[in-house]
Amino acid sequence: MRIVIELKQDANSEVVLNQLYIHTRMQTTFGANMLALVNNEPKVLNLKQIIENYVSHRREIVRKRTIFELSQAQSRAHILEGLIIALDNIDEAIKLIKESKSTEQAREALISAFTLTKEQSNAILDMKLQRLTSLEQEKIKKEHSELIKLIEELKSILASAKRIDDIIKKELFELQKYSNERRSQIINLEATSLEMEDIVEEESTVITVTHSGYIKRMPLTAYKQQKRGGKGIIATGKKEEDFVKDIFIANTHSYILFFTNRGRVHWLKVYNIPESSRYASGKPIVNLIEMDDEKVTAFVPVKSFDDSHYLIMATKKGVIKKTNLDAYSHPRKGGIIAITLENNDELINVKLTDGKQQIVLATKSGTAVRFNETDVRPTGRSASGVRGISLRDDEVIGMVVATDDKTILTVTENGYGKRTSISEYRLTARGGVGVRNILCSERNGTVVSIGSVSENDEVMFISKNGITIRVPAKDISVIGRSTQGVRIMRLDDGDKVVGAARIAEE
Repeated sequence: MRIVIELKQDANSEVVLNQLYIHTRMQTTFGANMLALVNNEPKVLNLKQIIENYVSHRREIVRKRTIFELSQAQSRAHILEGLIIALDNIDEAIKLIKESKSTEQAREALISAFTLTKEQSNAILDMKLQRLTSLEQEKIKKEHSELIKLIEELKSILASAKRIDDIIKKELFELQKYSNERRSQIINLEATSLEMEDIVEEESTVITVTHSGYIKRMPLTAYKQQKRGGKGIIATGKKEEDFVKDIFIANTHSYILFFTNRGRVHWLKVYNIPESSRYASGKPIVNLIEMDDEKVTAFVPVKSFDDSHYLIMATKKGVIKKTNLDAYSHPRKGGIIAITLENNDELINVKLTDGKQQIVLATKSGTAVRFNETDVRPTGRSASGVRGISLRDDEVIGMVVATDDKTILTVTENGYGKRTSISEYRLTARGGVGVRNILCSERNGTVVSIGSVSENDEVMFISKNGITIRVPAKDISVIGRSTQGVRIMRLDDGDKVVGAARIAEE
């Protein structure tokens, strides 16, 4: 049998196949070498051919057996007919035998007198005297009568193909009475005991996520090793205004946590991300997880949910929350609450930490606060968090994990920006008003993005009208906090910068 299942163009064939393995008997297999001799020639047959050849063989067997039985019955009837003739003329037959000088002469005399065959005359000569009793004579005549009926029955069978098939069916049913208990024990395993991870091979894959929210995975072998100074290869095909925002290696059995602006978290196994070629754009994240009027604002790849790592979350209204990673180890379809938000508040970013990092929160009006992560006590998964920065008619636009080897990149809506060393931001307690991050004026506007960049990074800036510019981070000046920054993108009238992101190294 051949079953074909046609999938939609955007369906993940590997996931569908795994579901079939789990919920059907498709995973149960056994070997059967259907090799048979057909007309003395070995052939591999399918099920239908096996049955056809078996039935044809049985028909031939029944036919040959019936012919043999008919021949035996006719031979016996022929002998009995000679005996009956002799018994009907017993006195004359005995007289002929007594007057004969030899067995051969007696045989010839019987053949001549009663028109018998040689076999019949031999049977008469071999007959014992006890057969002359009336009881024995009745037995001979009864046997002859039954043989005549049997001969007619056998001839009828040979003349009808349907009767031969009926005999085959009857004999197959009769075989059932010889059945006995199965000696080999068959254990029926529950299909649900087979986990998806048991089917999907565990291997490292490359995950790319674009600024527009497209995601895909590729085998690590797609990136061949090159010598230092090589040109590299294209990691993904994308629209002109889109770019790879993040690229990382993840195991097929790992999770990716997607956090939305409404404070919910969704799980996605890496093997559920469609595998694509290097030139494909990938699949929109919103098509892979069940969201309701939400947008993804952060994602975190997780190999295992241990109790030694934490998720740090920041909201638009300055709330900071720290929760043990293990609290998110029970995925549910449709997602769960990651943080409880107040009215009009939104989750803007999530970072995975070891619990000992330093956090920087930056606001739209150009202030920032730097504090130790240890100042934030861990809370439950659905808790609302604590104050990270005090706001006055302001909102948080970004959060970064501070490291000494990187600088803080701040970008404003009118195309200005700057880089500032981490050491410029004095370490304070959480919940304070913070320090000046950048001077927001009529010239440069309000802050739209902050990020952590190094000298070798490249940064992409995106405007409201869809204009993008790619700039090396080292070309952006490293200057103090209380400055307006330098022009990094020239805008048309009415256009504004809406976002900036570090381009992932391919």
